[in-house]
Amino acid sequence: MTVEVIDTLVIGAGQAGIAMSEHLGKAGVPHLVLERHRIAERWRSERWDSLVANGPAWHDRFPGLEFPGAHPDDFVPKEKVADYFVAYADMIKAPVRTGVEVKKAKRLAGRPGFTLETSQGTIEANNVVVATGAFHHPVFPDLVPRDTGIVQIHSNEYRNPAQLPDGAVLVVGAGSSGGQIADELLRSGRRVYLSVGPHARPPRAYRGRDYCWWLGVLGKWDIAAPTPGAQHITISVSGANGGHTVEFRNYAQRGMVLVGMTEGYKDGTLTFRPDLAANLKRGDADYLAVLDEADAYAARNGLDLPQEPQARIIAPDPACVTDPILALDLKEAGVTSIVWATGYDFDYGWLEVDAFDETGKPRHQRGVSPEAGLYFLGLPWQSRRGSSFIWGVWHDAKYLADQIGIQRSYRAYNDHVSRREK
Repeated sequence: MTVEVIDTLVIGAGQAGIAMSEHLGKAGVPHLVLERHRIAERWRSERWDSLVANGPAWHDRFPGLEFPGAHPDDFVPKEKVADYFVAYADMIKAPVRTGVEVKKAKRLAGRPGFTLETSQGTIEANNVVVATGAFHHPVFPDLVPRDTGIVQIHSNEYRNPAQLPDGAVLVVGAGSSGGQIADELLRSGRRVYLSVGPHARPPRAYRGRDYCWWLGVLGKWDIAAPTPGAQHITISVSGANGGHTVEFRNYAQRGMVLVGMTEGYKDGTLTFRPDLAANLKRGDADYLAVLDEADAYAARNGLDLPQEPQARIIAPDPACVTDPILALDLKEAGVTSIVWATGYDFDYGWLEVDAFDETGKPRHQRGVSPEAGLYFLGLPWQSRRGSSFIWGVWHDAKYLADQIGIQRSYRAYNDHVSRREK
């Protein structure tokens, strides 16, 4: 059996894999990128139809290419984001091989490198970059029995309101995905219940500048590690409909029914924690803290930005907050479908190396694994807050390419000395 040999193998051709290919190419490192579907496939087939990038076009991109035809402040639709990565891969002549699935990877015995079993044969590589991110499998709580007659889907399966049967919808999870899906369903005329847990809800824009800009000038993108527990807090922000600040009370004023975190199910009734008001106040505190820091920065630096006092006005609590629903009979409420916007879990079971902690998460320093020659890219908080965002993964890829180059120089020296000593 023929075995293909390559210096560096990159697994995944999403934003992480394409960024990695660019920097490896610039460094002169021979490499191959494998993708089991199409380039940036998840943007096309695992997101809802109306999804747009959560950051403006001037920010959510790689440095080497702008979004064609987009205004800098536009929030680019998902298909155009996917097209962008295809165009970028073509521009940098990335050696991407699509339709190839990596089934197993393990270290070579007695020598450096790895052997990988793929759907198209065996590959050996000195280095492997796992550029698949950390969002592999949808988290689908085993709470409501499947035989209840209620349609249940994860947010990665949701496409548009017409996909769901007539009737009310419960959306569980109020991060960016859950909040945007619930808003879209409400705009379509549906009765919507939204289960809201702890969250951060920054302003979409403030004093004429997008939140992404404020994160940059305030040094927030480059925070090296989250405060304890912060990595588990969802962020509610939206670029939909031109971009707007998410305020769940305003959703309620438009007819959405807010409830606390979903807790249990019995005999057709869902129960919720009595934490809705506290969760909203926590989101308010995060929101106001951003405004405070932005005002302080503008004053300190003499920025002539328009004042926006109305941004500090918090809407009054609606009835669903002051008198919260703690139990909901789904049939009585007319709920015919549930959208679980409950995030994703990781799965590295195919990677048979000693590079994971007791929970199965990668052990690494800025993406560099303790397994020599193994690297991870696209992980949340890999090196900073911005690591899992489009521009952030590009910078992390540059660091990994540098590290691969350093190790290659060490190997080259060793090979040279070994030949000389023979």
